[in-house]
Amino acid sequence: MAVTLVLRALGLGDLLTAVPALRALRDARPGDRLVLAAPAALAPLAALTGAVDEVLPTPGLGALRPDSVPRPGLAVNLHGRGPRSIADLLRTRPRSVVTHRHAAFPALDGPPWRDDVHEVRRWCDLLRHSGIAADPARLELPPPPAAAPACPAPGAVVVHPGAASRARRWPPGRFAAVARALADQRTGPGARVVVTGSEAERPLATEVAVRAGLGHSAVRAGGDLTHLAALVAGAALVVCGDTGVGHLATAFGTPSVLLFGPTPPARWGPPPDRPRHVALWAGEAGDPHAPRPDPGLLRLTVPEVTDAALTLLVGGVPCRRTAAGDRSPSGSSARATSG
Repeated sequence: MAVTLVLRALGLGDLLTAVPALRALRDARPGDRLVLAAPAALAPLAALTGAVDEVLPTPGLGALRPDSVPRPGLAVNLHGRGPRSIADLLRTRPRSVVTHRHAAFPALDGPPWRDDVHEVRRWCDLLRHSGIAADPARLELPPPPAAAPACPAPGAVVVHPGAASRARRWPPGRFAAVARALADQRTGPGARVVVTGSEAERPLATEVAVRAGLGHSAVRAGGDLTHLAALVAGAALVVCGDTGVGHLATAFGTPSVLLFGPTPPARWGPPPDRPRHVALWAGEAGDPHAPRPDPGLLRLTVPEVTDAALTLLVGGVPCRRTAAGDRSPSGSSARATSG
């Protein structure tokens, strides 16, 4: 059987933004075995796409071994602009390659890399350049199967304070204040606020839960991604920063309030035609790898995040600014875009 090899050896949000491209490849090459070179932990979510036959455990660049997969008929670089990602794929001796153009590999045709394009559209445009039709709107995933770990708090509000870089982490005290305000508004069986995180983020999640007065029982940190996916898929609302959990909310259609700082939502946010997802942004781009919270992210206030969350919980559409300096009726000082 012919093999199509796709390199995307990155994180959760990176996988979810590549779902439309993966589905386009599946449609274009239905007889191939589609192998995704990505971290092993992503395998359960890759299976939900319906496009991936196998996840080849690949924790990053330089980890793709030439003998780890049969010679691909097609190798697709959904990882980056190169040159390291291109070199990784070429070591598998593919018969053809789809990648962005790079001066280090003049024999490979491809479109130029653009910084001013949304991550989802970037990879769809790359495939279109090679004659493969791709629809950026195909982001949805089905909920995890019944055999997956059951959601421990169906209908809960999920507050996720972590992010891969400090620049994208809103202060834990502010997350705690939002969590407390949402908990005060929730009544009835199962009407809970839970705080999620990876195992490494357990101290952060615990700090937020305790400061919010929710206690240790509200902490849902650690576990595999299937567990987290089930929790987000069954939630009433997600509040988080620009991180993978926000992309999970988009994939499952779970209402979400997403806090953007150094990176504008036009690059990584949810689609602008889905009002159940609200991206708050102060209109300032910055360094996504800075060692401290982005100044623009810090301009987002507890009242505006809380207002947006409470409005979504009752099925409304949060107020939003349409231009710099215009404030919403609630007094928000940040731009909000539905996505």
